[in-house]
Amino acid sequence: MTTIGAAQLPEQLRQKADQLRIHSIRATTQAGNGHPTSCCSAADIVATLFFSVMRYDPKNPRNPDNDRFVLSKGHAAPLLYAAWAEVGLLKPQELLELRTLESDLEGHPTPRLSFVDMATGSLGQGLSVGIGIALNNKYLDKTSARTYVVLGDGESVEGSVWEAADVARQGQLDNLCAIIDINRLGQSDPTMLEHNLDAYKARWEGFGWHTICVNGHDHAELLKAFSEASQTTGRPSMILAKTFKGKGIPFAEDHPTWHGKPLNTQQADEVVALLNQSLTSPAPALSIAPPTTVQRAKSSAKPLPAPSYGPTDSVATREAFGEALAQLGEVNPLVVGLDADVKNSTYTDKFGKRFPERFFENFIAEQNMVGAAAGLAACGKIPFAATFAAFFTRAYDFIRMAAISQSNIKLMGSHVGVSIGEDGPSQMGLEDLAMMAAQPGMVVLYPSDGMCAYRLVESMANHKGMVYMRTGRPKTPILYGQDETFTIGGSKVLRQSNNDQLTIVAAGVTLFEALKAYDELQKSGITVRIIDLYSIAPIDAGTLREAAKATNNLVLTVEDHYLHGGLGDAVMSALSTEGVRLHKMGIQEIAHSGKPAQLLDHYGLSARAIIEKVKQLVA
Repeated sequence: MTTIGAAQLPEQLRQKADQLRIHSIRATTQAGNGHPTSCCSAADIVATLFFSVMRYDPKNPRNPDNDRFVLSKGHAAPLLYAAWAEVGLLKPQELLELRTLESDLEGHPTPRLSFVDMATGSLGQGLSVGIGIALNNKYLDKTSARTYVVLGDGESVEGSVWEAADVARQGQLDNLCAIIDINRLGQSDPTMLEHNLDAYKARWEGFGWHTICVNGHDHAELLKAFSEASQTTGRPSMILAKTFKGKGIPFAEDHPTWHGKPLNTQQADEVVALLNQSLTSPAPALSIAPPTTVQRAKSSAKPLPAPSYGPTDSVATREAFGEALAQLGEVNPLVVGLDADVKNSTYTDKFGKRFPERFFENFIAEQNMVGAAAGLAACGKIPFAATFAAFFTRAYDFIRMAAISQSNIKLMGSHVGVSIGEDGPSQMGLEDLAMMAAQPGMVVLYPSDGMCAYRLVESMANHKGMVYMRTGRPKTPILYGQDETFTIGGSKVLRQSNNDQLTIVAAGVTLFEALKAYDELQKSGITVRIIDLYSIAPIDAGTLREAAKATNNLVLTVEDHYLHGGLGDAVMSALSTEGVRLHKMGIQEIAHSGKPAQLLDHYGLSARAIIEKVKQLVA
């Protein structure tokens, strides 16, 4: 794979590693901040991968046949940038723009860069992303491409890493190789195990990984380990590399006080001069092996067939989601599904039974499910990941990083609000709208009936970017006909007249309570306008403004969600400059187990409570 003899290769890689150290030191010194010591400990690992082991096109990082590299320890970003500069994708002088507003070489990597699949830096996420990429390559595209993930030893304490360890072993991902840069030192203290490689080895072997211990600064050992990993079948490989933080910087090497501190100009000049002494001129002539090209069938999506629901049917929106997802799988081969052991409740089992090769079970590992979805999305797939809305809170940091990455993942959270009934507050998604709508660029959908839910699933797949759909547990009547259309950013006015005194905005189960209230209010001579706000973000501000203007600027929102951050606040934000008097009804305390109808009434979301509130407001 190189233009030099195998015996000379370790020395040539050592020189490349020192060149990566020089780039990292110069860039962080110029920036005045960063993590040069964290770069230096992993430099030999990265040099070995980029200049001998990985097969890729250095001019086209997005080539789907490339071996993929994920830097989970994202604070070592300058090292990653240096590697791509050395293969010619970046100019060395560009590295000196590190951490500036004018450059995409940010403090931690983001997919603004063509060679980054997922934003990292919130530690413990890279391995899950690597799993998604490895799943795609092994089971979907069926390529020989391998995935390499470099983790820090400190982040290996994260629970998400061990979720990923379990799932990767279960998936027999022998095309996945992770490397832990065991440099002994965390940010504020030494790591738990420091340099106890035997303890690391016992843990990873216990999780079923093929495990290899090496001196992380010995290129011959690294080359042998990567070769062994590539020949291992039936399970993923973990290379445990003993390194020293700050390797190559004499006064900082293995010193606990140098985390996240750049060298000053004088120190940098001295260290660079020292490292340069061991470099030959010209630089080593290393060649990069090209990837193996795989022919992929061209795939195109077809329109989703109409659902079969009739006007007298009652269908849970979660069930309609599952049915639509299964139908979507028939017409769009890029769609894949992910579950966290609740597929028979979210109805994603419909997709899984029909397309088992495109359905990935994560068991009860929601963090890994979202991270793997992001990895699959980075490979061009359209992943739908579903669980109870309440359980997405566990994976929220993964959702946050996916939003930063502008990942094309689709999330569905079921079992929302007090309307789930007897299971009680631990199962009730009551904060999910606030949680999801807080993320930039996130589309948030809340269908009320099966027809709307079914149609919006197709919109989710067609939308480029993150989408969250909120679905309910109970069956609800069908509101809409076969020919009704639903757009992201839209809403539906279900009841209106020229004499409406107030606008009620609702979605989900509370929309049906509002419709019941409408009928009773009519008997009392009170007319109100009813809006189904099925798109929370983006929101149909135009329709809301028009309705408010027509109803005395009096608006009432009703939602099965905590009062803060949900539908009501979204409406308030949309109408904040319109002089509207807005009143919100929602959950204001920790809920309790009970019958769904009983709970809706107890917490002031029933038709009875809405009627009382409307009469009070229009009096």
